[in-house]
This record gives sequence, C-alpha cells and structure tokens, in this order.
Amino acid sequence: MTAPPITTDHEPDLSGEVKGAPLWRQLATARWGDGRAGAIVGYVVLLLALGLGGFQIYTALSLQLDAFLQRVLHLMFVLVLVFVLRPAGKGAWARRTPMAVVDLCLVAAAIAVSLYPALLFDEIVGRQGAPITTDLIMGTVAIILLLEACRRVIGMFMAVLVACFLFYAWIGPFLPGLLSHRGYTFQRIVSHTYLFQEGIYGLALGVAATFVFMFIFFGAMLQKTGGGAFFIDVAYALTGRYRGGPAKGAVVGSAMMGSVSGSAIANTVTTGAFTIPMMKKVGYRPHEAGGVEAAASTGGQLLPPIMGAGAFVMAELLGIPYTEVVKVAIIPALMYFAVIFLFVDILARRHGIEGLPKESLPRMRAVLTGGFHFLVPFVLLVYLLTQYVTPLLAGLYATAVLFLVAMLRASSRLSVKDLAEVFMLAARNTMGVTVATAAAGIVVGVVGLTGLGLKFSSMVVSVGGGHLFPTLIMVALASLILGMGLPVTASYIVVAVLAVPALDDLGLPLLVAHMIVYWYSQDSNVTPPIALAGFAASGVAGSSPMRTGVAAWKFAKGLYLIPLLMAYSPLLLNGTVPEVVVAVLSGLVGLLTFAVAIEGYWLQKTLLLERLAAAGATALLLVPTAITDVAGAVLAAAMIVSQVRRHRHAHTSP
Repeated sequence: MTAPPITTDHEPDLSGEVKGAPLWRQLATARWGDGRAGAIVGYVVLLLALGLGGFQIYTALSLQLDAFLQRVLHLMFVLVLVFVLRPAGKGAWARRTPMAVVDLCLVAAAIAVSLYPALLFDEIVGRQGAPITTDLIMGTVAIILLLEACRRVIGMFMAVLVACFLFYAWIGPFLPGLLSHRGYTFQRIVSHTYLFQEGIYGLALGVAATFVFMFIFFGAMLQKTGGGAFFIDVAYALTGRYRGGPAKGAVVGSAMMGSVSGSAIANTVTTGAFTIPMMKKVGYRPHEAGGVEAAASTGGQLLPPIMGAGAFVMAELLGIPYTEVVKVAIIPALMYFAVIFLFVDILARRHGIEGLPKESLPRMRAVLTGGFHFLVPFVLLVYLLTQYVTPLLAGLYATAVLFLVAMLRASSRLSVKDLAEVFMLAARNTMGVTVATAAAGIVVGVVGLTGLGLKFSSMVVSVGGGHLFPTLIMVALASLILGMGLPVTASYIVVAVLAVPALDDLGLPLLVAHMIVYWYSQDSNVTPPIALAGFAASGVAGSSPMRTGVAAWKFAKGLYLIPLLMAYSPLLLNGTVPEVVVAVLSGLVGLLTFAVAIEGYWLQKTLLLERLAAAGATALLLVPTAITDVAGAVLAAAMIVSQVRRHRHAHTSP
C-alpha cells in the first residue's frame, strides 16, 4: 500500500502521489499555466518552500531570534506562497494576465509589510504607543493582505468575521448594552493589530510558526518515506480478519495516522483512499463507509502524541507544558474511538459483514520487517514529550531520526527530488494553519482590547441561569456556528477566548474548560450542514455529501457526550484513582448504551423496552452521581441480559 499525501484542513482535494512533474511544478501550473511562466514560477515556489523550511529548522535549532521577528518572517513566506499559488477566484478571469500582475503586486506588498517591522524593529519599539504615518500605512496594508489571504485559503466567512471584529473595536460607543465599549481610534486598532504580539503576530501564530510547522514537516517526511502505508498495514493486520474488518481497520488506522498527522481532513484523505473502497467492497453502504472514516479521522486530532494545532495553542494559553495536555487527553480520546468501534461492530452485525480472508491481509511479521524503522522516531517523539522536551525540539529530533532511519533502507530512501518535495509538501500544508492562526490573532487582540471576552462570559452565564449544563449547550452551539466557516484551530481559539471565562466562573478548572471547548471545536468536521471531513470522505466514497455528513455526525457523537463527562466527572485525571476509574467505566457503559439506543441493534435488533432501557442508561450514566450510576448500570445490565438471552435463543432454536 502507498498512502496519498497528507493535506491540511482546507485542502481535501489535493490527493494522489506526485507523478511525472514534481509537486512544485504541478502547483505552479495550476495557477500560471504549463508554459514558460509556469516553469519559472515552479522553481520560485520550490525556492520559497526550501527557504521556509530552512528558516524554520534554523530558528528551531538556534532559538535566538526574537519571537516577534520569527512570526513576522514565517508569515511573510506563507503570504507570498498564498498569492503565488492561490488565484483570486475560481473563474478563468482569475488566471489571466491582469490578475497575475495584481498577484505579483500583492507578493511585493507582503514582503514590504513584513520586512518593515523586521528591519525597523528597534525604532518601532522605541516609539511604542506613538505610531507614525508609515507605521499605520504598513499596518493597514498588512491587515488587508491577511484578509485577502484568508479569503483565498479559508473562505469568505472567516475574512468577514475578522473584519467585523475590527469594525466592532471602532464602533463600540454606538452599540447597546453589554456590547458597548469606549471605542478605539483607527490608529490604535491598526498599531495594536500590526506592531506587537497582541494581534496578527500573537500567540496563535507563534504556535503555528514553531510547533505546528515542525509536526507538519514530520508528517510530510513520513508521507514521502512510506510511513503512512506502514501504519495502515499494521491496522489491517491487527483487525482485518475480524467482523467488519475493513471498518475496524479504518478506525485503528485513522487513530494511528491521526496521532502523528493532527489533521482530520488529511487523515480522511490519507487512510480513506484505502479503507473506504474496502469497506464498500465487503458490504458497508457508501455513506456509512465515508462516515466511519470521517468520524475516525476526526478522532485523530484528539489522540496524542500529536493532536491538532489547537492543542499546542491550548498549552501556550494555559502556560503549561504540552505534555500535561497529552496526559489528560489520552483517556477521552480512547473512549471516543471505543464508541466508533462499537458503531462499526453493530453495523457489521446488522449487515452480516465478516472479516477479510486471511490470505488477502498483510502479515504482521512482514509489515514489521518492512517498516519497523518507522516506529523509532515515533517512540522517540513520545519519550521526548514525556521528558518535558519542548514540542518544537521533540518534533525536530523526531524528524531528523525519521530521515536517518529512512535513508538506511532502500525501500524508504529519499532521493534529492523526494527531499525537495518534503519541503514543498510542508510549505503547502502550512498555508491554511498559518493564515487561520494569524487571522484568529486579530480576533483575540480585539477581544482583549475591548473586554468582549468578559462581557460574553457574563452574557453566557446569565442566559444559562448560572447553571453549567445550559452553559455547555450554548458553548457547543457557538462552536458549531463558528465551525461552519472556520477551521477547527481558529474555531477553538475564538470560542476559547469568549467562552472559557464563563466556564471558569461556573467553577470548572481552566484545563477542563479549554479541553471541552477544544472537543466542541472539532464538530465542524462531522456536523452538517458543514461537515468538512464528511464531505471529503464522500468524494472518496462516491456518496451523497449530506448523507455522509449525517453518518459521520452519528458515529462521532462522542464529541458532544464526552465533554459532558469532562465537566461533571474527573475524566481528565482531576480526581483520585478510584474516582477516575469509576468515571471511565461508567462513562464507557453510558457511551456504549448510547450507541445501542441510536442504532436499535446490538447482538440483534432491539425490542422497544431494550432500546428505552439503553437510552435511560445513557442519560443516567452521564450524570455522575452514585445513585444515577447505580440506576444506569441496572438498566444497562437489564438490556445486556435481555439481548444475550434472545441472541442465544435465536441461535439454539431449530
């Protein structure tokens, strides 16, 4: 097996190994044509990718460049790549000569507004609070450029959302009630957004420009060396022979790939190219196959050691080592995959889908013999993170070791062209994350400047009546609405700065509050009408995007239920060992009975009373008190006993 390239959240269509022309030439040709211009731009793009990768590796090794300057130069590379590779629109007009000239002007402007604060950094710091006209002109251009890049890479929704926040900072005195604030001048808004680490070049971009890029680079090298195919083969060797084998392989493979790629859509495209056709072949309906893959791939952003970019942002916002986030994330992530695994098993029972023939599956010994060296950097990465080595250095060392072990074997050895494409893949895949975090930085800056976070928190607590459950519902709805137009990282950042204070006011520890928001922010991948991972999976499955999205939404219900367990029980290791064990066991039973209640099937089709018992058990077990746990366990046991008896009777009757 050979895995397609890892892509980012808003590039689900870029799949398939690079054949013939190298990747940089293909990307340039798509924008500039296949003539001389396309060839020249292709080499320019390659140089930009090599420059970006080299700059990132240098700054990771030296750690001497000022954080602000590092972010400025990282964003400069990305903006130039965006305006070179992404046309202004989908029509033919966007690729004609006049627009090409406009794009080149935008490239020049992006370089200018980036080099200005980099070269005049000391002067700008010296006049802090008193920006000159040139500062404001450069800042205005930088904001406009970022909004345009945001429109091209992510979509109009986020560009408009960021513009609305900037407008809110200015129009404050004219707004009613809680939304009102004193208002800020154009000069203050621009300087706050552009000149220092409180806007575009804030913490969110800093995370994307350091930790996240390094793991994107790691994922690109894993792809080109064949490590992706190795993890998929391991998954099939482990699960392929069991009932519903291809779907279970999809769950395990997506968990393994997601734990090192950290992108739901990348995971969907990578593993789905193999798992979805195999699921369809053995009897899963196309929309079910796509839904399983999308739901499982979304879980990859929840599973350590490499979670989504938002997890790194979370660690920075909380001021704690990333390892602390990893520790508390493991149990909920495994519970999420357990629920999907049960859904898959139920569907297999219902459709009578058996495992794959043994002879058609890869042999574990052969798989490990051919790819055991890919485990070395993975183990090293986990070890370094547990030793509290920074994620940046851990990712750098793991990437270096991956390169070394890959070069030792002919099957995974990289040519000069392959190595260049690693840099190209990393550069392409970082565009969406970088632009999203830079734009989200503007939102964070405006929220801090205007005090909107505290006002929103007060409003949410008031509407929720000071009770946690309705407040959680409101946060989930806010995340869903924002997720319709934002990538998950940006959605997490925006909702976190607005909603975490409200959850904190209601007594939740900050880490728990952030983790709840992080989980909710993943819902745009699997929740119609905008189910990004589900829609990507439908393209592979050849199914209806909406039906696939609904199926993914059903299988991924843990995204909504597990945060409730986080809020009401010590699921995130914030209790004694017995309390955590009880929370995990009762939560698992509640999630499993939920799957039975939704499907109306387990060992066989449920009776009405069995289905009601499963639904009641779910409701009771998700409320963490001793009485409800006992009552829920009794209902769950009654449903299980009834199903087992009826199943035995059906198979022993003549």
